[in-house]
Amino acid sequence: MKERQSVGREAASRFLETTVALEKKFLEGRQNRAEELESAVGYFLEFLKGFESLSVTGPAVTVFGSARFPESHRYYQLARQVGRRLAEAGYAVITGGGPGIMEAANRGAREAGGLSIGCNITLRYEQKPNPYLDDFVQFDHFFVRKVMLVKYSSAFVVLPGGFGTLDEVFETLTLIQTHMIERFPVILMGSEFWAHMITFFEESFLAEQTVDPEDLRLFRITDVPEEAVATIQRVARPDVPGEPAPRDL
Repeated sequence: MKERQSVGREAASRFLETTVALEKKFLEGRQNRAEELESAVGYFLEFLKGFESLSVTGPAVTVFGSARFPESHRYYQLARQVGRRLAEAGYAVITGGGPGIMEAANRGAREAGGLSIGCNITLRYEQKPNPYLDDFVQFDHFFVRKVMLVKYSSAFVVLPGGFGTLDEVFETLTLIQTHMIERFPVILMGSEFWAHMITFFEESFLAEQTVDPEDLRLFRITDVPEEAVATIQRVARPDVPGEPAPRDL
């Protein structure tokens, strides 16, 4: 048994190294046409896997946040409450499928009897599927995973996180700002964490006119799970998955 486990770990490690090496090679610059075509086919197949694997038929909310918070952290507990409240309101909860905030939101949804979904990513560190998932897909590329996290959701709840979380929330806001997706609710939770960023928006973005004042109304900040869910319910139409009501947050 131990020998089989060791072989399995070695195989998984080799697969991860191969995936990382291919990703780096692709992003190094222009390759020959055969290699570019092979990469494109691989990405297409990964998209197909996501489309076929994720059976989201009702309203769903994606929760973003750091993988690094332990169960004892206040933000983990906040995410767990959010997941529970969303499930109680009839929403499936979608996360990146890993530990920390993602685990907490999935856990809360599972405890409330809701559908808990994970879109995991293959990484060297941090990212392993959490044990609170009803439906789970493993992705090799961030951009494919981000499409899936956005595609099936009618709202987004964002808890504190690092570069990955900021990447996810800013891309989502950009899609809304440029009308590439509907004006879905974006809720930032943990007001103390986001306060400095909002100040930066006001003192830099607005001061230099790189965004419009209206753009800062694309999201709402709260520390109360019930308020977050109420905002989502008011703005989104839970009876029509993916269709927002035409009104402000």
